[in-house]
Amino acid sequence: MTEGLVWLALLGVFMGLVRAGWLEYRKVEAYRLWAKSFERAKYDIYAVLGQKGQIITWGLPTPDGPTHLKSCDIRDIDTVQVLVDGQPLSVDIQAKNPKQIQLQLFRQGGEQGMQIPFTEVALAVEWAQYLSDLCKP
Repeated sequence: MTEGLVWLALLGVFMGLVRAGWLEYRKVEAYRLWAKSFERAKYDIYAVLGQKGQIITWGLPTPDGPTHLKSCDIRDIDTVQVLVDGQPLSVDIQAKNPKQIQLQLFRQGGEQGMQIPFTEVALAVEWAQYLSDLCKP
């Protein structure tokens, strides 16, 4: 009897993992279709980001496609910086197991603009450098 209960619990866990995997697969496929129209794009569990010409677009990944999409003209961006746990990334900050990584865009005039979440510091730094290069006149 107890073996049956253990196997039933394991079956429930397995079915939960299958469902989670299927949802993640649908998110990635929806992103793949969405990203085809962009010159450069990124996907992670927190956000999708795409750049086409002078426009960057970002939003939340879902199985039905990205939602809560926002766009910004790169020409309106003055400064780009990476925040790790709320602090600007610099050489003296050790980014070991950061809890929150964001790409922060400042509009011209110093007005704080948008914050785009990332899962990896290296990827956020790569995008920050890329966008900074595009922002330069």
